[in-house]
Amino acid sequence: MKTVLVINSGSSSLKFKVVEFSESAGAADNQQPGIRYDGSVEEIGPAAKQMLRFAGKIVVQSTGTVSTHTEAVQRMVLMLEESSRLEGRDFRIDAVGHRVVHGGEQFQEPAVIDDDVVAAIIRLGELAPLHNPGSMAGIEGARIALGSDIPMVAVFDTAFHRSIPPRAATYAIDLDLARKHGIHRYGFHGIAHASLAGIYAAAVNRPLAQLRLITLQLGNGCSATAIDRGRSVDTSMGFTPLEGLVMGTRSGDLDPAVVRHLVRKEGLSVDEVERLLNERAGLLGVSGLSRDMRELLDAAEGKPDSRAALAVDMFCYRVRKYIGAYLAVLGGADALVFGGGIGERSAVIRARICEGMGWCGIRLDPLRNETAVGLAPGQAMKISEEEAPLACYVAGVDEEIEIARATFDCVVKRPSSE
Repeated sequence: MKTVLVINSGSSSLKFKVVEFSESAGAADNQQPGIRYDGSVEEIGPAAKQMLRFAGKIVVQSTGTVSTHTEAVQRMVLMLEESSRLEGRDFRIDAVGHRVVHGGEQFQEPAVIDDDVVAAIIRLGELAPLHNPGSMAGIEGARIALGSDIPMVAVFDTAFHRSIPPRAATYAIDLDLARKHGIHRYGFHGIAHASLAGIYAAAVNRPLAQLRLITLQLGNGCSATAIDRGRSVDTSMGFTPLEGLVMGTRSGDLDPAVVRHLVRKEGLSVDEVERLLNERAGLLGVSGLSRDMRELLDAAEGKPDSRAALAVDMFCYRVRKYIGAYLAVLGGADALVFGGGIGERSAVIRARICEGMGWCGIRLDPLRNETAVGLAPGQAMKISEEEAPLACYVAGVDEEIEIARATFDCVVKRPSSE
């Protein structure tokens, strides 16, 4: 048995999962791994929330000061060691997998982390300023806390989208200039979209190689992806995670001339406008109230002319527009798969997105849709009518399992088979 620790690090949080693979069962994709532990350190700072589950049951839950990501990793290791001791076994990790948002041109598949990989991830922080620094903090924290003997792997969100063809990935700007500076549509949330596709395929017992899917990762960050036989062929996020759908604080699709207009009219710098579009736009910017969809739905109830109602309406409209576009890209689809915090938990938003889409075969079953809330990671539930031409599912995204599989194949299984 080989054990992989997965670290999914955000700007102020650290989620983790301990996953076990059988060495004798072949590649990771050919086996169902066991999840031994999972947990998190949320709101890193003076009142960090720390939690550890063993086999799905909470065994540690506390609040206390955790000042840095390094301390968060140290706290994670301490929780795992103490819990393993209570089980009467040693805590042992064979490899560590890290989620990294932007892999740029350089990383088209998972990479074993060394000093050169670290330097490249830091450089790529310019393209994903809200994400890569958090990933890097988790990597640095793990290297300090766990030492250099345990191999570590970076698994990149952008890698899944490297299969997007040039007609979809290329921006219509001067091609020489674009190539000089690596400007094209990278796409993001790739690990989540791969997870959604895999969970759906397992649920219906069909190989991905036979399926055309539209996957929707809807949370604070949002993206849609067209998947043709297991390969991403188009996605809504682009050069950075700013493009595409309306998000919690990000604008999504926007005429680039708006940037120059705001620079001139408001006296802002380009950096300030970029921060505005990333941090004060989207649901928060339109509503003037919140980025939280639950709060906006409450605020919009009975107030159809309010800013909150407009924000919700824009959110659903943009998703619906991308679904229509990706049906054209794929020439039809076998299923529409919802995931992410909003996609998994809000039956109201799912219903509003799919409203009026019977023309393409989308017909939700109201009872199924209301029931499919809060699925466990890896689970899937059908929410469309039984005979609807285009099936709709909700799936519990499990990024950590995807990262664990990639890490196992990269440093644990692959070397032994060469």
